[in-house]
Amino acid sequence: MAGGEGPLSAPLRALLRAANALLQQRRYRAALAVIKGFRNGAVYGAKIRAPHALVMTFLFKSGSLREKLKAIAQATYAHSRNLAYFVFTYKGLMAVQSRLQGKKIPFHAFLAACIGGWLVFGENNPINSQIIMYLLSRILFGLSRLAVEKGYIPQPKQDPFPLVAALVWGTVLWLFEYHRETLQPSLQSSMTYLYEDSEVWHDLSDFLLYNKRTDSK
Repeated sequence: MAGGEGPLSAPLRALLRAANALLQQRRYRAALAVIKGFRNGAVYGAKIRAPHALVMTFLFKSGSLREKLKAIAQATYAHSRNLAYFVFTYKGLMAVQSRLQGKKIPFHAFLAACIGGWLVFGENNPINSQIIMYLLSRILFGLSRLAVEKGYIPQPKQDPFPLVAALVWGTVLWLFEYHRETLQPSLQSSMTYLYEDSEVWHDLSDFLLYNKRTDSK
């Protein structure tokens, strides 16, 4: 008897062969794409959120190490779950529409994503808010480029990016200084650290080494 061969090895190999054969079946491709989309959404959401939550939590949140790790885990899980559910919903609705009409049309993507966005990202919470704002900024850039490409607006003679950068920074600092409550909490925390905490110090320790003194003096 070979040392590496166990009683389950042959059935396991047969199961793997059957699974691989199933994955090659074209008639199941749409359903399998939905399942893999769920998997990719979960993995990508975790990859994106975990480092962001780690940095933001340790930079700006107080509390014990246990509380910080719990907050990181909760944020990572929420982002991963939501993105997995959205991809699953979107790809499922795309497959259904394509099957019903016999082909894919551009409106299918819009309708499927609208329904998925309403169902999965419709709750107004910090995680969903960050994702929506992230997408919104890229949508505005994308629509601007599309408008030029389609001829709806003329091609700029000079790169408009410096003007856009100036307006974005001018507006966000004006909001921070005079209408802070309109900004997202994490952005408020970042700007407080950069523009307000930099005006407070007592000695060399909290001027160069630390942002704020940890003693009660």
